[in-house]
Amino acid sequence: MALSDLPAERHREIARVFTARVRGTRSWNAPAPVAGWTARDVVRHLVEWLPSFLAHGSSVRLPAVPSVDDDPVGAWQAHVDAVQALLDDPATAGLTLSNRHIGQLPLDRAIDQFYTSDVFMHTWDLARATGQDDHLDPEFCALLLAGMEPLEDVIRSSGQYGPRMPVKDDADTQARLLAFIGRDPYWTPAD
Repeated sequence: MALSDLPAERHREIARVFTARVRGTRSWNAPAPVAGWTARDVVRHLVEWLPSFLAHGSSVRLPAVPSVDDDPVGAWQAHVDAVQALLDDPATAGLTLSNRHIGQLPLDRAIDQFYTSDVFMHTWDLARATGQDDHLDPEFCALLLAGMEPLEDVIRSSGQYGPRMPVKDDADTQARLLAFIGRDPYWTPAD
C-alpha cells in the first residue's frame, strides 16, 4: 500500500502503525537496536525532539505530555494527537519553519520530511525491540533511501546516524534503508 504524499495524511498513516507498536509493547525496558536505548527511549526520542525543533524555528508550541518514564503510552498518544491536530489545522498551511541548517520550509513539509520519516524509521526499532511486526512500507523505504543517499556526507556529519552497515547483496529495500541509517537490519535482542 502506497503512503499518501500529503503531509497530514502520511503522518496519520505512519503514526497509526507506530501507535499500534506502542500499544503492543509489553516491556518498556527491552533493549532496542540503537546502542544504549530501550523501547522506552525510542518513544522518548520522538516525543522530545520535535517540540524543541518547532519552538526554535516557528511560533508553534506543542502542549506538554505525560512523562515517558511514568506513562510511555500516554506520552506518545498525547504527542501524536497534538502533531496530527497541528497538521490537520488549515492555518498550518500558512506557517513556515526556519532553521539555520535547512533554511525555510513550509511547516507541514518540514514535519513530514524530518519528523514523520523519523517516526517511520523508528517504527522498526520499537517493533524489533519488542518482538512485533517490523515490516515497513517498501515504497516509502525506497523513497527515503533515494532521497538520503545523495546527502550521505551531510547526514553522516550530523551525528544523527551511525556508519552504514553491511547488507547482503540481495537485501530488500527495508534492509538497505536500515543499514544506511546505521542499523543492523539483522539485529535481534540478546537472550
